[in-house]
Amino acid sequence: MTTQSPAATTSPAAPPYEPLRFEATIPAQNAGPDADAGARIDSDGIHVRWVMPEIFHDLPLHEEDEDEGARLLEELAAKALPGAEDEDMLKLAVICALGIDDLLEAGAEYAAIAVGAVGDDPCSATVYAALVDSPEDEDADPLAAIASSLRRDDAGEVREILLPCGPAVSCVGTRVDKVTGELTESPDGIRIPTSFIRVYVPLPNGTTLVMELGTPTQVGWDQFSTMFGNIVSSIRLFEADGEPLIIPDRDTDA
Repeated sequence: MTTQSPAATTSPAAPPYEPLRFEATIPAQNAGPDADAGARIDSDGIHVRWVMPEIFHDLPLHEEDEDEGARLLEELAAKALPGAEDEDMLKLAVICALGIDDLLEAGAEYAAIAVGAVGDDPCSATVYAALVDSPEDEDADPLAAIASSLRRDDAGEVREILLPCGPAVSCVGTRVDKVTGELTESPDGIRIPTSFIRVYVPLPNGTTLVMELGTPTQVGWDQFSTMFGNIVSSIRLFEADGEPLIIPDRDTDA
């Protein structure tokens, strides 16, 4: 499956996030191949597992029954906004429902949303995971090819990083997202800046795992970016038989 990452634009106001400082603060055993906790997707014989913070709630991306999907979104809103007015919970459920199509268009196979507050200021963030085809040139280093492509597209601040599961590429920046007119007073909707971190992990089967955190609320950036560092640091890879898989760093390859 080949998908295109969401369009992005760099900005002087891009968050001051240091993507090299990823530290695994989530116990690795919680992301085992058969763990009940955490999130998972599978990629042609490779099982990808990671742990999500409790503040994030899974979106029903692939629920085909509309009534069941609506029920799940109502349940999500009640968990994310405990004690809130019914109108506020309904608004969150609608926002989530309207965002699902965009996530699916981006190739998301998993997505979750968090709603919180910093002081009196509300904030929210979405995390999604997708599987895309790695660069096709077999002789090319996929890390270098991904980083080069992102830099050519001026997608944001691009770096090669090392996660516990193996080497990866991070991209940090700001893009402009459109909020549908159904949620605004403007019939044409409005455009708002969204800060994001995207991480690419090339897998040995020709597929690349893409994970992204995006937030339109700058006030929550520090907290959400720290959470995302923990999320990607919790990624664990497993072979089809359950054996752990760690992709070696290029510098240590024989």
